[in-house]
Amino acid sequence: MATATVTEVITKTLQATTSPSASTVRATPQGGVFEHVNPTQYDPKNPLTLFVIQASIVIILTRIIHIPLAYLRQPRVIAEVITGIILGPSIMGRIPGFTKHIFPTASMPAFSLAANLGLVLFLFLVGLEVDLRFLVRNWRIALSVGAAGMALPFGLGAAIAWGLYNEFRNDSDVAPISFGVYMLFIGVAMAITAFPVLCRILTSLKLLSTPVGVIVLSAGVGNDVVGWVLLALCVALVNSGAGLTALWILLVAIGYILFVTFAVRPCFIYLLRRTGSLANGPTQSIVALTVLLVLASAFFTGIIGIHPIFGAFIIGLMAPHEGGFAVKLTEKLEDLVSVLFLPLYFALSGLSTNLGLLDNGITWAYVVGVCAIAFFGKIVGGTLASRLNGLVWRESLTIGCLMSCKGLVELIVLNIGLQAKILTTRTFTIFVVMALVTTFATTPLTTWLYPPWYQQKLELWKQGKIDWDGNPLHHDGDHDDSSEADTLAKTVVARRVLVYLRLDGLPSLFTLVSLFAHKRDELDGLPPQANNQPWAKDREVTQNTQAMASLVTLRRPLQMHALRLMELTERGSSVMRVTEIEEFAGRDPVIKAFGTFGHTRDIAVTGQIAVVPEHSFSSTLLSRAQDLRSDLIIIPWSETGSMSEYAHIFDDKPGDPLANKEFGALVSQMFDQARRACHVAVFIDPSVLSGPGTATADSPVHGRQPQQLSPTMTGKSNVEHVNATVQFKPADSGRYRLLVLYQGYDDDLFAVRLGLQLVKNEMVDLHILNVRMADDDDIEEYSKETGLHGSRTRSDHEFYLLRTCIPEGMRERVSIVDVDVGISGIEAVLAAIAQPSAAETVVLVGRTTPAFGTGEHSLSSSQVMAGSTSRDESRTLGPLATSLVKAVNDRQLNAGLLVVQARREPDEAGPTAPSAGVKGLSQLNRTSTFGTD
Repeated sequence: MATATVTEVITKTLQATTSPSASTVRATPQGGVFEHVNPTQYDPKNPLTLFVIQASIVIILTRIIHIPLAYLRQPRVIAEVITGIILGPSIMGRIPGFTKHIFPTASMPAFSLAANLGLVLFLFLVGLEVDLRFLVRNWRIALSVGAAGMALPFGLGAAIAWGLYNEFRNDSDVAPISFGVYMLFIGVAMAITAFPVLCRILTSLKLLSTPVGVIVLSAGVGNDVVGWVLLALCVALVNSGAGLTALWILLVAIGYILFVTFAVRPCFIYLLRRTGSLANGPTQSIVALTVLLVLASAFFTGIIGIHPIFGAFIIGLMAPHEGGFAVKLTEKLEDLVSVLFLPLYFALSGLSTNLGLLDNGITWAYVVGVCAIAFFGKIVGGTLASRLNGLVWRESLTIGCLMSCKGLVELIVLNIGLQAKILTTRTFTIFVVMALVTTFATTPLTTWLYPPWYQQKLELWKQGKIDWDGNPLHHDGDHDDSSEADTLAKTVVARRVLVYLRLDGLPSLFTLVSLFAHKRDELDGLPPQANNQPWAKDREVTQNTQAMASLVTLRRPLQMHALRLMELTERGSSVMRVTEIEEFAGRDPVIKAFGTFGHTRDIAVTGQIAVVPEHSFSSTLLSRAQDLRSDLIIIPWSETGSMSEYAHIFDDKPGDPLANKEFGALVSQMFDQARRACHVAVFIDPSVLSGPGTATADSPVHGRQPQQLSPTMTGKSNVEHVNATVQFKPADSGRYRLLVLYQGYDDDLFAVRLGLQLVKNEMVDLHILNVRMADDDDIEEYSKETGLHGSRTRSDHEFYLLRTCIPEGMRERVSIVDVDVGISGIEAVLAAIAQPSAAETVVLVGRTTPAFGTGEHSLSSSQVMAGSTSRDESRTLGPLATSLVKAVNDRQLNAGLLVVQARREPDEAGPTAPSAGVKGLSQLNRTSTFGTD
C-alpha cells in the first residue's frame, strides 16, 4: 500500500511538471501585435487595451459632435448622448462585427465600472454646485415656483404612466412591479429639472443677475433636491421585497442624512479650518479625505438598498461653500470626470438606446405624448407660479421654458430605472428622445422669449422711465437731476469712469488713478437758515448730516467703477463661480487693492466681477458702461502678451508691444461698439512701451552683475540670488508730464479736454502740441483705405475757446505750442518726449488721427495697407498711435501712451461733421471754468 501511494504521488508530480511545458503559451503574449495579437480581442487579464480603444472612440466622437452644437449654444450632454446612440444598436451596431469587436459583452463589466465610478464622482460635483444658502435666501419664491413646477408635471406624468404601464409591462426586459412604484418613477422623470445644465444655460445667456435667473436658480435648487429624494424613495421601494423593508430603508437613510449633517459636517469643517483649506483651498490630504468620504457614503447607500449616487450627492451637499472651498475642490476633480468618466456613462446609456424599437404608431404616439406633457406641465406650472409672484407674462413664460430643461439629470434617472428594470428598452428610448428634445429646445425658446432688447425695455419700464410702448416719461425730479448732470458735464468730461480691471494692468491703472486724483474743490459754506419751529432742534442733526452728504457729493464728482472680467469656460467650477459671484468679488484681491488705492487718492471706487465668455468681453464692458451711464471706459493694455492676466514665470516680454492679436481684437471691438455710447481710452504703460530689458520708474529692474561661480552656503550661486531680486526705482520728482497732440480732429479735441481735467492735479503739467494737418486729399484717401473715419474740425474756433478759458490756477502748468507746418505730429511728439524731464511722461493722442508726414516712423496710407499685421495694428489703435508705439520702442524712450476715442453724437453724420459744435463750447466759455466751482 505504501508503494502504491508513493507511485501515485510521483505520477501526479510528473503530470503537473510536464503539463505546462506541453502548452505553447505560458503567459499573455508580450510581443503584442508583433505576435499577431488582435488589440480588439478582449482579454480579462489585460482589459486596458480594449478599454483605451473604447474610451478614445467615445471621447473623440463626442468632441466632434459638440463642435456644431456649440454654435447653437447646446450643452455637451446632447453630444454625449448622441455619441452613445450612434455607437449603439441604432446606427453603428447595425454594422456587422462592430459591436462584437469594439463593445463585446465580456468587456461591458469593466466599461460599466469606470462609467459608474465617474457617475458617483459627478453626482458629488452636482451636490457641490447646489448652494443651499441660495435656497434659504429666496425660499418663498423657490417654494412656490418649484412646487408648481413639479406638481403639475408629476400629476400629468402619473396620468400617462397608466397607459405606458399597460402597454409595455409585458415586454421581456422588465421586472414585475406594482403600478404605484411605476407611477412614482414616471412622475419623478417628468418633474425633475437638470440643475447643472440650467446653470450653464443661464450663464451663457447672461440671465443669472436678472429676476428670471434668480427665480429659476432658486427653484432649480429645490427641484433638484426634492427630485433626488423622490428617486431614492422609488429605488428603495423597488429594491425592497416587502413594505416593512422599504420602511427600514427610508428610516436608515434619514438617520444617515442627519448623521452626516450634524456629526460629520462639523468635524469636516473643523478640520478644514485647522489645515487652512477653507481659506487657501483644499490640500492634497483634504482632497484624499473628501474622495474617501464620497466612496464610503456611496458604499453605504448602496448596501442599504439605495443607489450609490445618493451617498455621493449627500457628501456634495455637506461640503461648505465658505471661502470658495466648493469651487476650489471642484477645480481639482472636474476635468477628469467631465473629460473621461462622464462621456463613458452617457455612451453606456446610448448603447442601451435602440431607436429601431420605435417601429409602430402607438409607440410614436407615446413619444409625442411624453414630449408634450414634459413641455406643457413644466411651462404651465412655472408660468402660473411666476405670474402669481408679480412677473409679467413674458418673464413667466421664460421661467417655465427654462424649468422644462431635463439634461443629464434626466438621463441619470432613466438609467437607474433601466437598471432596476422599471423601464423596458422601448420606454427608455421614448424618454431619452424626450430628454433630448426638451434640452435642445430650452436655449432657442429662452432666446426668443427673453431677448436682450426686451430685458432692457422691461427694466426701464419697471424703473418708471418709459411707458409700455417705449415712450420716455419725464418727471420733475428727473429734470432737476439732468440739469445738475449737464452742469457737471460742462466742467468735467469724465465724471463717471468704468475701468477694465486686470491683474497685470494694476500698475498702469494706479498711474491713471493718480492722474485723475486732485484736491477737492472748495465750496462756500451753506448759510444757516433760521427756523423757529418747535421741532426744528430735533431735526437739526439730520439736516446737517444731509447737507454734509450733499457737500461731499459735489466736492468729489469723479466716480470710478472697476469691472474685472473672468472667462467663462466649459468647466463646472466656472459656472459655480458665477452663482457665488457676490462672495467671490468681496474676496478678490485685485478689486480690494484697486479700491484701497482709490480711497487713498480720494476717489469713489466700486468693484464688480463678471464671468462671461471671452468673446463677450467687449459687449459686457459696454453694457455695464451704459448701465452706469459712464462717460469714459479705460482699458489697460495687456502686459502678458495675451488675454490672460497671469504672466508665466518663464515667458519673456514680446519685443513688439502690439504683438497681441487676441487683446488687440478686444480693443478694436471696444472702440467700434462704443463709438456712439461713451468715450474710450486705452493706456499703454511705459514698461510695455520700453521693450524688454529697459527699466522705467515703475517697472521692476533685475540687477545684472558679472557672473560669480563661487557657491554660497545654500548651494546657489551669487548670480541666482541677484537675478531673484526685483528692484523698483523711486520716482525722480513724483510729477507727471502730459503731452497732448492736437491736429483738429474730434479725438484730438477730447484729448485736450481730458488733459485739462487731469491738470487739475497739482502734480501734473500739460503740454499741448498744436500741429497743422495734411491735405484733405490725403485724409480722404486714408479714410477710404483704412476704414478709420476721423472727423476733422472745420475751424479752430473751439480749440481757441479752450485755450483762452483756462483757469488762472492752472495756467502756470499748461503750455500750448504751435508747431510749424513742415513738422509732422509724430515728429513733434517724439521731440517733446526726448526733452530732458524728471517727470513721468504720458502722451495723449486720438485714435482716428492720421500719422502722415516725412518722419522715419510716419505712415502713409499705402504703408498702412501694406501687410495684414501692420493693418490690424493700425486698425486697433490708429496709425498715429501705432507709429508712436514703434518709435518709442525702437528709441527706448520712457513714456506712456493714452489713446482716446471721443463719443460720436447721434446727429453727427460722418467724417466731415464738426468735432464738438460751437454752441457747446460757447456755453463752456461763458462758465469760464474747467472743473472749478
